[in-house]
Amino acid sequence: MMMTAPQSPATPTSARLGLGFSSVAHSFSHLFTLLYATVVLSIEKDWGLGYDVLAFASIPLFLMFGLGAVPAGWLGDRWSAPGMIAVFFLGLGASSILTGLAQGLTGITVGLTLIGLFASIYHPVGIAWLVRVSTNRGRALGINGIFGSLGTAAAAVLAGFLADRFGWRSAFIVPGIVSLIVGVWFSVLIRMGRVVDPPHDLAPSAPPSRGDVRRAFWVLSVTMLMSGLIFQATSVGLPKLFEERAGGLVDSTFGIGLLVSVVYLVSALTQYIGGELADRFSPRVVYLSAQLVQIPFILLAVSLSGSALVGVAVLMVSGNVVGQPAENSLLARYTPPAWRGRAFGAKFVLTLGVSSLGVSLVPLIHRMTGSLDGLLVALALFAGISAAFCLLLPVEGRAVASPAE
Repeated sequence: MMMTAPQSPATPTSARLGLGFSSVAHSFSHLFTLLYATVVLSIEKDWGLGYDVLAFASIPLFLMFGLGAVPAGWLGDRWSAPGMIAVFFLGLGASSILTGLAQGLTGITVGLTLIGLFASIYHPVGIAWLVRVSTNRGRALGINGIFGSLGTAAAAVLAGFLADRFGWRSAFIVPGIVSLIVGVWFSVLIRMGRVVDPPHDLAPSAPPSRGDVRRAFWVLSVTMLMSGLIFQATSVGLPKLFEERAGGLVDSTFGIGLLVSVVYLVSALTQYIGGELADRFSPRVVYLSAQLVQIPFILLAVSLSGSALVGVAVLMVSGNVVGQPAENSLLARYTPPAWRGRAFGAKFVLTLGVSSLGVSLVPLIHRMTGSLDGLLVALALFAGISAAFCLLLPVEGRAVASPAE
């Protein structure tokens, strides 16, 4: 049975373990939820079912990925953040293996839904825990964000490689076994007291005013929803977009996955840059700039194909992810520490749950138009809405009228 991590001050070793395991968990949360986006191309050929039919099986996954965030955040606040991360690793591994053993579309849908449920634990719990144990929040969130992008990148190439070489089932079973092993290792470290759950932030900041807290809550609700729509729709739609308009560069599912991986690997580095910028400059300005820079690249992608499309996709995704450390820093600043897990849970209901509507846009637009050009236009509109609302965020450095509770 897993033990609750001791609520004691973080040591340099426990802080490094916190950053390390939080980053690995972030990587896994994106890797496991995106395996199917590439595997579906192999199942389409194996089972003879249409892409649109198979793609809808992943919608419950993304719904649970977001909707499970609030109860997960509540448990992280009330019980144990490290304990919930252990549940994340073990549950995610078991669910992935179950999906790989599925014998039909219903079985795959059930397995994917469970993957989404356990994957929902990470973001509200892991990021709130990381914020608590970090002295340089922007830098830690930037490093953590890189691992998230690496998970997104690895999903496509790993799934494509395993599906081509050993069959699509292995693309779920092999990662599932790895997650179980990491979960057992992490649970042992909790029992040994090597992983701790400090009761207070290592880098406290002056409390914002109640008015700024309310204002930031509503503004960030809109911007986070828009950013989530863009991220979800792009990560699911990119394999199909490359298959149709960059297929001349490769000749297999693995090749398509490799192209997607290149996009997310290169763009991953921008999260570290975004974290450093959020530490050095106003997170509000960094966040606004990230929304604006996406728009021209998304629109440019509508008219491109081949290697040019792949190159612009790198810039498009980079614009989306570079603002994530600033977004998380803003949310942490305007949230009381005792409620931070629930606040991040609410965030990821928006970015991963409600924004799963972006996932449904992929098969719907493809079915209606025969391409994903309309999807790209919609994503540019979402970025524009997000940028407009960023202008309404509180300006940092003003006098505090009354502290938030």
